[in-house]
Amino acid sequence: MDPNYKARKEAFVSNLSGSSIQDINSVTLVAATSVLLWSALQSRLSFFSPYGPAALLADFILNVLSILFATTAYSSAPLLLNIFLITPAVLLFLTQPAQRSPQKAKPPRKNTKYAAAQNEKESLPIHPFLTTYRAAMMIVTCVAILAVDFRVFPRRFGKVENWGVSLMDLGVGSFVFSAGVVSARAVLKSRASKSPHRTLVARLIGSVRHSVPLLVLGLIRLWSVKGLDYAEHVTEYGVHWNFFFTLGLLPPFVEVFDTLAVLIPSYEALALGIVVLYQVALESTDLKSYILISPRGPDLLSKNREGIFSFLGYLAIFLAGRGVGTRIIPRGTSSSKSPLQARKSILISLGIQVMFWSTLFYFNSYHAFGYGASMMVSRRLANMPYVLWVAAFNSAQILLFCLTETVFFPTVHRSSGKEGEEERTSIATSRILHAFNRGGLAIFLIANLLTGLVNLSIPTLDVNTPQAMAILVVYAAILTGAALGMDKYNIKLRL
Repeated sequence: MDPNYKARKEAFVSNLSGSSIQDINSVTLVAATSVLLWSALQSRLSFFSPYGPAALLADFILNVLSILFATTAYSSAPLLLNIFLITPAVLLFLTQPAQRSPQKAKPPRKNTKYAAAQNEKESLPIHPFLTTYRAAMMIVTCVAILAVDFRVFPRRFGKVENWGVSLMDLGVGSFVFSAGVVSARAVLKSRASKSPHRTLVARLIGSVRHSVPLLVLGLIRLWSVKGLDYAEHVTEYGVHWNFFFTLGLLPPFVEVFDTLAVLIPSYEALALGIVVLYQVALESTDLKSYILISPRGPDLLSKNREGIFSFLGYLAIFLAGRGVGTRIIPRGTSSSKSPLQARKSILISLGIQVMFWSTLFYFNSYHAFGYGASMMVSRRLANMPYVLWVAAFNSAQILLFCLTETVFFPTVHRSSGKEGEEERTSIATSRILHAFNRGGLAIFLIANLLTGLVNLSIPTLDVNTPQAMAILVVYAAILTGAALGMDKYNIKLRL
């Protein structure tokens, strides 16, 4: 890469001051309002059944391009885009009756053993709102990692240097939080299993299987960045560290803290314990100044101090996500609790999570009622305000998607068994969002590869707005096609 252009590129993503929480909320709300309109079209008009070319195009525009345009062309007026999406959804909801879901003829019930019935009740259900939440988060992340290299992407959305909030800062934490949410399924299955629980050593060995591929990807990214003389923002994670290393080290550390869950049966409490101790260390020692302003020494710790110490914050975020997952993933029905009551319990639980994390964030980050700590958010440190912000935001996002599903697709939660569940949930889930959720880290890897390819092929800083938007739309279409193709042909990349 040309040295002058590389210097310009590094300056383009450095020393950014970020945005405001209100601005970020209005932009990210587009993901929820897009799903709201999709749900109105599907539940009132069965627009996406069958799923033909018109449905595919509408799905792509609503759930992918709307997010792209919210962060680029409509970045100065995200509320206007939200109004465009909400208005037809409300009109459809008020004027059109709900479509009856097609029901297949059920075979006569056979007398089954109580154990089989109990297993069905205890099995973990499919939650379309979680699929939607994880996919929307993945789309925002994939869009931003390339869009940030173009001038059409506002600088206020890029990662801040030291203090402040931005869209991309939130995206990194949200990626970890969502991984924590889905990791709760394994925990719940283990709790329900009748087999003996594995020892910590056995679980640590098993966690290595998930860590090694991610660490290898981290090494490949490190080699490619250094070998190709790719522009990099050193103060983001350090000289050698990158996000894949953070993801790769999470599994073994989570297993250690999962053992502590026997003594402290609350992942939220564990998350708070970690981040409080970390924040105390930042405030009462020289750790904060060491991370932010100390000269980089020759040792690996000094060169990669941002990535190494911020790992504590990301570990807390992961555990907070797992805490949410353990509360909302189970079916929740019983002899005394109907499916409707179980769904109300999920909504109440999510509401409590939002209030809990938001209240802590408010008192942590503002001089609230004279008791607030007035600490600023720092993604670079992954400090306590950052962890609380990420947990509050993601809990609120899940609550919005859950409310949308509850209102527009009540049949999803009104049944307490596995029979017909796949059909019910498929009707309530966008095909594209389902594919992005299923592709997971594989899609994220493809997005990183495409981002590198575009940056090595095109001087993104010198591209005008129409050209940039054309490139980003094609990029989004390629990612969507890859996700749909992997889903259709059942191609899985286990990481």
